[in-house]
Amino acid sequence: MNSLAMVVRFLCLINRVFGFVLSWLTLGIVLVCFTVVVLRYVFSMGFVWMQDLYVWMNGVMFMGIAGYTLLKEGHVRVDIFYRTASPKHRAKVDIFGCLVFIAPFVYVIFSYLYPYVRRSWRFMENSPNFGGMEGYFIVKTFILVFATVIAIQALAMIGRSILTLADRSDLVPEDYRYKEHV
Repeated sequence: MNSLAMVVRFLCLINRVFGFVLSWLTLGIVLVCFTVVVLRYVFSMGFVWMQDLYVWMNGVMFMGIAGYTLLKEGHVRVDIFYRTASPKHRAKVDIFGCLVFIAPFVYVIFSYLYPYVRRSWRFMENSPNFGGMEGYFIVKTFILVFATVIAIQALAMIGRSILTLADRSDLVPEDYRYKEHV
């Protein structure tokens, strides 16, 4: 069980790092978008590559922090019954959800979109906008990053659930334990 707990901690750490690093893109998005607006409405000029930049940064950020959002339980969920359930019941629901919903979702993304991303890399695809940025293939790669960070966090959820069902919640990182409903 200690090994499983170490794996859960490591998987959560990966998404914590991604969440921390990529959340800084928010500042970049705001600054670039502000600059685009000022250039357009004050100086009557604009650059397509700058418009590409903040849109691309937004996509990279949201796809890259999806696992962190799952770690923090920030995704939308219908939890009328879930939030009042016992930790063991929530652990069973999470295992079911990871295996029945997340695993097939990740499989579909990888199986259908890996060729799409690979093709983009093969052609070193650039912005579809005239005068736009180069490196669109990197942005498309984040589709696979998205699926990967979701899969990583799903594995961490399964591990947390197993530890909870085995009455070893003490091994789960404190901020990732199931909370008792009051």
